[in-house]
Amino acid sequence: MNPSSRQGGNVHPDRTSTLSWLRRAWNNAYLLMILTTLIWACNAVASRLAVGNITPMALTSFRWIGVCLIMHFLLRRQIAEHWPQIKAHWRFLAALGIVGFTAFNTLMYIAAYSTSAVNIGILQGSIPVFVLLGAFLAYRIPIGGMQALGVLLTLLGVAVTASRGDVHALAKLRFAAGDLLMILACIFYASYTVAVRSRPKMPQLVFFTVVASFACAISLPLLATEIAIGRYHAPTPTGWGILAFTVIGPSILSQLSFMRAIELIGPGRAGVFVNLVPVFAPILAVLVIGEPFGLHHALALALVLGGIFIAERLGR
Repeated sequence: MNPSSRQGGNVHPDRTSTLSWLRRAWNNAYLLMILTTLIWACNAVASRLAVGNITPMALTSFRWIGVCLIMHFLLRRQIAEHWPQIKAHWRFLAALGIVGFTAFNTLMYIAAYSTSAVNIGILQGSIPVFVLLGAFLAYRIPIGGMQALGVLLTLLGVAVTASRGDVHALAKLRFAAGDLLMILACIFYASYTVAVRSRPKMPQLVFFTVVASFACAISLPLLATEIAIGRYHAPTPTGWGILAFTVIGPSILSQLSFMRAIELIGPGRAGVFVNLVPVFAPILAVLVIGEPFGLHHALALALVLGGIFIAERLGR
């Protein structure tokens, strides 16, 4: 027998190297933000794959039910400790859950029935600009000349995406319903992002769990409506797989990695990485689903990313 195997204090070299790599990854904000945005981009593709496999409200409701079961079990003591704060601000927290989680995800999943994953990903690139506009409306944070130029370029990119590069469609505002729903979803999420600035003081995971709980509660009547009007059907095996991914990936893992990155480099620098979503999503849509990537997509992507760069970097 190898003498080292009798020493209980020894740790297998492979396990030691794995733990060491995980520690380094947990302290690398750039790696964490790449992981976060990659998961968000995967969610755009998952919303398209969900069509025919799981209905929009079933995916939304079951997703938040799964999140609440996991997070409430893990954070039950912390939630109890901060219950007075939760009770005092429940209306505000409920509004955040409705706007940022339920409305955004529901609209995105419904939009996937009439638009592509490429479009969904590119249109999400408009969120930072809508945040900029929302911050001006809510807190009167001024928008400089370069920021205004960036806003216009990004909105032009959104218009090119929604119109499929068709000038006539742009002139007559004849956009696909899914694109309009996705733009509305981005406005909702931007509103949530702006409002989070005024969130009550509590640990980030507790805050996320409480907001997710309200999102779950609000989604249940919508699921009941979907069932009542005959739009619900039982998820297929693929649908259950998509649901599992949305619970673990976009709902929990990306939240943890995003919050850890904010701790390491701050919200401003972390927010810049959100611009990777409209880069990753079209690539994944082409590789995974085989969606076409046209010239108007490339133009729209250049406008969106260029506008965000001007607004966030040159206009700072």
